[in-house]
Amino acid sequence: MDYQQLNTIFSEIPRPFAALYLPALQKNVQDIAVRARNVAIRIASKSVRCRWVLNYVLQQNSQYQGLMTYHPEETLWLSENGFDNLLIGYPFTFYEALKPLILQIKNGKNIVFMVDLPYHLEILNDLGRRYEIKVPICLDLDMSTDFGWIWFGVKRSSIRNLEDLKQRLNLIRTLNFIDLKGIMGYEAQIAGLGEKQPNFLKRLVVPWLKKISVLRLAKHRRTMYEWIQKEGFTLSIVNGGGTGSIEKTLQEPYINEVTVGSGLYSSGLFDMYSDFCHEPSLFFGIEITRNPEPNIYTCAGGGYIASGAIGIEKQPKIFFPHDVQFIKEEGFGEVQTPFYSKNSLKIGDCIFLRHAKAGELCERFNKIFVFDNQTIIDEILTYRGEGKCFL
Repeated sequence: MDYQQLNTIFSEIPRPFAALYLPALQKNVQDIAVRARNVAIRIASKSVRCRWVLNYVLQQNSQYQGLMTYHPEETLWLSENGFDNLLIGYPFTFYEALKPLILQIKNGKNIVFMVDLPYHLEILNDLGRRYEIKVPICLDLDMSTDFGWIWFGVKRSSIRNLEDLKQRLNLIRTLNFIDLKGIMGYEAQIAGLGEKQPNFLKRLVVPWLKKISVLRLAKHRRTMYEWIQKEGFTLSIVNGGGTGSIEKTLQEPYINEVTVGSGLYSSGLFDMYSDFCHEPSLFFGIEITRNPEPNIYTCAGGGYIASGAIGIEKQPKIFFPHDVQFIKEEGFGEVQTPFYSKNSLKIGDCIFLRHAKAGELCERFNKIFVFDNQTIIDEILTYRGEGKCFL
């Protein structure tokens, strides 16, 4: 691809628009499968947010098996539309949202709930009793590393050590309508944090912290896994990792699936990793509408900022043209964004950008234009385009 080629392909498409470069998606699907060796890959739906893409990836390679969803209503919707093997990645406690999923399980669907607190277990046990079914659950284990002076990871699960795990297992034994199917340990500080940080100090410290953390969390997870085995539980799911940590996670031989999502689109944050490189496949185009002075080009829109802690890395990344720079004093705006370029651009041309994260871009657009090296080959709907907004 080159800039003029992209401008030509999308010359008649209203702006702004989202676009998916199919050859890059195909390559990412295969490259990630190679990285995962022969281990099953579960797709994180939050990082995709498009049914067409979810279906496409599952059909491209049999190593991709099942989804990790992010909301009960999303899970129900996907289940009703033919998806199965659904692991809800986050706990929810709203009774009315959980009920329909219990009925889906009773009708034969493979749906597993994520839990860590006793309350999560108790509410699901109550639903199981009410509908006379054992509710499949997965324990979310905390994989953070506490260095004392810094908490390296994310604060999500309450199961932080072996004693916490023992308490949950003891509780599970008393609950007749709970079925422990799996454990998940998401090492966010490895999978979600690249080494090439924009801050100089972080560039020095992060690789060192990651190296130590990998060793500690592997020992931590093995201890928990072996205790669960010793207690007589049989696990069908031992899930870990993400796009940024596949190789490191699979050093632990009992891991039987990894979760991948953002790597399929290879969003902007993945440029910060040293160990792998995937192809950018999803981007968006915004139109140059003004030229207030020489070398300054103002576009309509552009302010699609990623979630998480505020930082320059959460802003979009310029994809084409390569010589264009955003103006730091203004950043990416709600309704307009100025850029600097030495080359001569025209009113009506597009600036093509990548979102820092992956699926979040789909919350901004109803549809995505799928294209190859020559032309647009399809128009597909995002979750938003199908009228769905879950979080």
